Amino acid sequence: MYRAFLTTVLSAVLLSLAPGVQAQIQPENICPSPMQKLDEKGFVQIGGIPQWVTIKGDRCDNPIVLIVHGGPGNPMSPFSDAIYGGWETDYTVVQWDQRGAGMTWGKNRPSEDTPLTIAQMRDDGIEVARYLTQRVGKRKVILVGGSWSSILAIHMIKAEPELFAAYLGSAQMVSYRDNPAATYAFLLDRARVSDDQDSLTKLEKIGPPPWSDPRSFGILRRIDRKYEAQATDPAPADWWQPAADYATPQAQDDYTAGEDYSYIQFVGWKGDGMFSKVDLPALGTEFKVPIFLLQGEADYLTLPDISRRYFDSLTAPQKAFVILPRTGHDPNALLVDAQLKLLNESIRPLAQ
Repeated sequence: MYRAFLTTVLSAVLLSLAPGVQAQIQPENICPSPMQKLDEKGFVQIGGIPQWVTIKGDRCDNPIVLIVHGGPGNPMSPFSDAIYGGWETDYTVVQWDQRGAGMTWGKNRPSEDTPLTIAQMRDDGIEVARYLTQRVGKRKVILVGGSWSSILAIHMIKAEPELFAAYLGSAQMVSYRDNPAATYAFLLDRARVSDDQDSLTKLEKIGPPPWSDPRSFGILRRIDRKYEAQATDPAPADWWQPAADYATPQAQDDYTAGEDYSYIQFVGWKGDGMFSKVDLPALGTEFKVPIFLLQGEADYLTLPDISRRYFDSLTAPQKAFVILPRTGHDPNALLVDAQLKLLNESIRPLAQ
């Protein structure tokens, strides 16, 4: 099956290079039977470059769940078996290493001055979703995202709603104007109340956003993580042991290098990265795709009040907002269990 997958991808690449050819060949449907098991991994030509995609599930007739990773630059593909392996009984789980991240970064290695843009990443994600519908023979895809990918996912469902059965988000970001300022004020107050002089000194030194130094957001994030750790249940340690394909020295180096590159592209050398352009309310508040948001009660980077106000402004065919106790910005078992519960009870019927 893996050989057939690579053959199809290679044919698509060669065709795209042929003179006069404008569109990529439609990928072969790999589901001759509803009971066919899926286990594929390889590079797919997306947005003009090979990008890493994995497809795993027990049955072809299960709904597709495309997990769009955060960061940017933090693919979940190395950890998918440990975290999402239990989903594969009832869903086809797809991981995609985005442009500039993980295996995709290792294959393409952009220069430091090659920019990432939200528009390009959005178009890549839409192309991945369309590829999956053709490859597995489904009309629509369930989109799962959080943090950075909550931005990307909203752009995707707004641009091509017919491709998506639902969006299941967490750690929902809203805008560069609202999120960093609210987090800075929250952490500054927390540091003062707890007499945390170390954090207070660092926060006062960087000052409130917007920032022109890329280190400022990193300082904020480290302080955020410290306080979140006091109020949340940690993820199981074995989640973060990469699977064999991703545990080689080269794969580990590529992951780290892609993470560094993507971080700078996100915040910018002078505060002018992708994050500075994030303004989800400006996209409009009417959506044709059901929206389900899970928000950690102790998520101090994307504070629940900010996410809730945005959610309340949205019109969608169906929507739900759930606050999770003992959960912060990063995924833990409580979040993943809640995601699966929502998938089973509310979202799966929408994807049939």
